[in-house]
Amino acid sequence: MKDRTQYQEKIIKRYYENRNDIMSDKLAMLVTDLYLSEGKKRQQIWKRIASALANLNVPQSQIEHLIAKDDPELLAKYIEKK
Repeated sequence: MKDRTQYQEKIIKRYYENRNDIMSDKLAMLVTDLYLSEGKKRQQIWKRIASALANLNVPQSQIEHLIAKDDPELLAKYIEKK
């Protein structure tokens, strides 16, 4: 028995093929949110950013450095280089 249809399998396959692009787009949106946020909301956004960076295989030391600086501009420049 199959758990998924052939159509669903293709969707899943395309997601994983384009995962890096999806994460990069997500990070770009999060940088925008980061510019506009303060307080607890900002901390929550940084957690989401850390998760997205981890999915892109960014070294943990680099993620910690970006979070410690708490600078959206620095993060934006880093994402551009990637």
